[in-house]
This record gives sequence, C-alpha cells and structure tokens, in this order.
Amino acid sequence: MTDRITFDDFLKVDIRVGRVVRAEPFPEARKPAIKLWVDFGPEIGERKSSAQITAHYTPDGLIGKQVMAVVNFPPRQIGPFMSEVLVLGVPDADGEVVLISPDQDVPEGGRMH
Repeated sequence: MTDRITFDDFLKVDIRVGRVVRAEPFPEARKPAIKLWVDFGPEIGERKSSAQITAHYTPDGLIGKQVMAVVNFPPRQIGPFMSEVLVLGVPDADGEVVLISPDQDVPEGGRMH
C-alpha cells in the first residue's frame, strides 16, 4: 500500500467515464500501444490517450467501449502523439493491462465517486 491520503486529496483526481470513438495502432511507441480518442461528453469533449493495452484489445474492438480515465493530468508527449488523459486499468495475472469500465452503460462525462 502507498502512503495514505486524505479524502480531499482523492477529490483532486478527476476520474470520468468516456466512450472510445476512435482507436488506431501506435507503431511509433516504444512498447506496443494503441492511440485512443475518447468522448467525455459536452463538458470535457473528446480527448486523446495512448495506452499499452495490446495484449487484450484491438483498435476495432475498442470502438464504443466505455472506459475510466483521469482527465485532469497535464498532457504528456508520447513520441509523436500528445496524450491528454490517462485511461485506467489493472494488471491481469501476467501483468497485462485490463481496462476499467462501468458494468452498465452510463452517460459520458460522469465523475467517479
């Protein structure tokens, strides 16, 4: 376990649900990755992310999938691609990323609490 934080610290991390509207292979990445365009609804809009999720996902299979992401980190340059949000996942038994998503369809932009 990492250091304890306060509830106010947790509230600073803005985690929202979005829907993948576009996905492409990212061959320029150092590790196999997929470029994602995720729609977070009218308040936040569409944001880009790079995710090392090729063990379990293909670009075509991600279209329409709802995902959870941190939307208030500063953008980060990943090779030639600017990643604007951090899509969240957890490792499987082999350490490969499995995306976190709601188990029911929910409106885009909903904040995790």
